[in-house]
This record gives sequence, C-alpha cells and structure tokens, in this order.
Amino acid sequence: MLGFGTSVCAQYDAAFNHYWALQSFYNPAASGLKGQIDVRGGYAMQMMGYEHAPATMIITADLPLWFFSQAHGAGAGFINDKIGLFEHKKFYIQYAYHQRLWGGRLSAGIRAALLAESFDGSGVDTEESGDKAFPTAEANGTAFDLDAGIRYDGRRWYAGFSVMHTLAPMVKLGDNKVNEYEVPQVFYLTGGYNIPFRNPLFSMQTSAIVRTDLSAWRGDITALLRYNGSKLKMYAGVGYSPTISTSVFIGGDLHGIQLGYCYEIYTGGIGALNGTHEINLSYTTNLDLFKKGKNRHQSVRIL
Repeated sequence: MLGFGTSVCAQYDAAFNHYWALQSFYNPAASGLKGQIDVRGGYAMQMMGYEHAPATMIITADLPLWFFSQAHGAGAGFINDKIGLFEHKKFYIQYAYHQRLWGGRLSAGIRAALLAESFDGSGVDTEESGDKAFPTAEANGTAFDLDAGIRYDGRRWYAGFSVMHTLAPMVKLGDNKVNEYEVPQVFYLTGGYNIPFRNPLFSMQTSAIVRTDLSAWRGDITALLRYNGSKLKMYAGVGYSPTISTSVFIGGDLHGIQLGYCYEIYTGGIGALNGTHEINLSYTTNLDLFKKGKNRHQSVRIL
C-alpha cells in the first residue's frame, strides 16, 4: 500500500465500518455534540487469513465545554494502524465551536496531531539488500499534522465536511532522505438521517461517508434498525461500499455501555471467510462539571 519515494493513497487513513460511531475522529467539529463525556474504542482485523493483513486500533474521547455563554467541545485520541511492514500512529487533540443556527447547530473544529511512522526493514525480502531505498532495520519518523472540519446538525439529519492532513506533511523515515513520503490531503463528506416509526421503540438510522485524496476514493452507506427500549437498546443493519464490500452490523447499549460488531465481506473475490472483523465499544455518561442543567447538546443521530 505504501512505498518509499511515492505518495500515499486515500487509504492512508483507516476506513472503519463503524464510521457513524466515530464521527469525532472523521470530523473534529463533532467534538462535544452529544453533551456528554463520550469514550470510544475500536479494533479492526482486515482480510483474515492473509499474511501481514492490516490491523487497526482506535481510542477517542470527547466532552462538551461551556464558557463565555457559548457551547464548545474538546477531545483527544489515538490510532494505531499496522499494515504489513508499516505501522502508523496518530496522537491528537481537538477543539470544536458550536453555534445555534436556523433551528439547528453549526459546528467548526480543528485538530492538532502528531504522526509517528515506522517501517520494519528486517522483514524486507529483497536480493538488493544494499539498496538504500529499503532499510534492513527499523526506521522511524514523525511529523506534525492538522485536520479541520465543519458540520451542521438539524432536527433529524446532519451533514459535514472535513479535511485530514491539511499540511500534507512529509514524513522522513530514518536518516536517509530517500526514505520519505508525503501524506496527501484527504477530503471527507459525511451525512445521515434518522427515520422515526409510528412505534417510538423503533427507528431507522441511515448514514454515509465519502473520502478521497482526488486520486482514489471510497464511499460507504449504512442503514441500522434500532430498538430504543427504556433500559436496553439494540440495533442490526447492513452497509455497502461500492466495488469494495458489503457488511453486517449487530450491537446493543445497556446503561451507557455500547458494544457493536461488524463483519465486512469483500466483493473482489478474495472469499467470504477472508473478510474484516470489527468491534466497537463505547461508554457515555452525563457531564455536570461546567454548566449544570445546560449541558444537553443533543445530536440528531444516535451514536
């Protein structure tokens, strides 16, 4: 997927099937929108059965803030993405500003991040071991990065736009200038709509995401049927990524703890048993630290 002296494709960023549950990762403007402390974690094991298959872990946390009579949000996170001999780490903090507008909420956010990259040269199988383009030991590099985004939340819908790697940082691995690459800007469009039923215990949550670096792209659409009980909440649904995969979801929520599972089946002919297993875990609790009684910044979506 990656190469020395070449640019990285749009898949540099992890493509989680649970993107609808990790919205503050894909757009920093979503930080604090739930009006609660929200901690989330995810783990994806892709292309099971293949050697050096990708494995990705993510942890995010965000919360609302209220000062100068205005709603804000803040968050932090970490992602570790291992793909073959490469390992990408990202540590970040982010801030969002929320403003009521046209009966909804307009938000803008910015994120500062540290990218930490490594390449395990000991695993390179090449007869040209003296080629400087292929380190024979572990090579590491870091770079500063910035992401930004905007979004609007209506009563039952939301839409957002964000840009990751706005600085298009250059990452240099080791001391050899040959071993460097530029991380391209990646653009994201997200949206969703909640469909209520006559029976208030059930609803349909639809969502979509499109990402591109202007040379490659991926899109996902998801539909989840939710049961919204007073104590137990459950969901099941399907997703589709054109030319890439289909996926199935199941999960539940009890006392603020939500556990979700997804299995992604690739449509490219690699086999139904060689798909991706993905787990998403979250914990949400009320916040009473800042402006008691006015921290209910409800989002139109169900996360």
